[in-house]
Amino acid sequence: MTRVLRSLKEFRGARDALSGSVGFVPTMGALHEGHASLLRRARAENESSILSIFVNPTQFDDPGDLANYPSTLEADLEIAGREGVDLVLVPSAAELYPDGYRYRVLETDLSATLDGPHRPGHFEGVLTVVMRLLQLVRARRAYFGEKDYQQFLLIRGMADAFFLGTEILPCPTVREADGLAMSSRNRRLSPSDRARAALLPRFLRESATPEAARAALLEAGFEVDYVKDVDGRRFVAATIGGVRLIDNLTRGPDALP
Repeated sequence: MTRVLRSLKEFRGARDALSGSVGFVPTMGALHEGHASLLRRARAENESSILSIFVNPTQFDDPGDLANYPSTLEADLEIAGREGVDLVLVPSAAELYPDGYRYRVLETDLSATLDGPHRPGHFEGVLTVVMRLLQLVRARRAYFGEKDYQQFLLIRGMADAFFLGTEILPCPTVREADGLAMSSRNRRLSPSDRARAALLPRFLRESATPEAARAALLEAGFEVDYVKDVDGRRFVAATIGGVRLIDNLTRGPDALP
């Protein structure tokens, strides 16, 4: 039976009662099939699984983006129950940030590329909250979707650098039938913008160069932050209908694992 815990004191007690390996999936809620695939893998590869749901305010550079982030807790808990999650941690910001966010995790290389210049402070907030959650959960394995591949690399690097003892594992991006990467942000797209959004992975895949992909996206009405090829992957961030979407695809044998 899935237990929902809102206090860190209660969560620590419940976590201490678990035996064997623990798989962990940290999320901001608004769960979809992509999240469910992570939960299934966590359950399959460990004796117990833990899900966290926390809309982390420190990783939003745009207050409007934070205010518009969807909240679907009841539906999220249904998914957690269906996927056999043992514990769901739903903490408050006051408990996760008792220091008022005075203590932070800063990375000085990868976080300055791709999404970094377009979202000041974003990765600092991500790394800080994930560090805190990993310390609380003490999982053997934690699972992250490859759609946020830069984020995955940063978190894996952080876990290694600070000897956290949690293996950070990537999971393939889950896509809609038309190829659009599943994302909580997709539900904010109007029907017409949702149809156009499917062009993003298509242009990413079919264009011979990043410059060609960028030109095709601009022609289709996207605002484009970047399209770049890095270490065998093509990365993109583009906005349609006021909704910013990111994606990446492997590009040949040089892609990083």
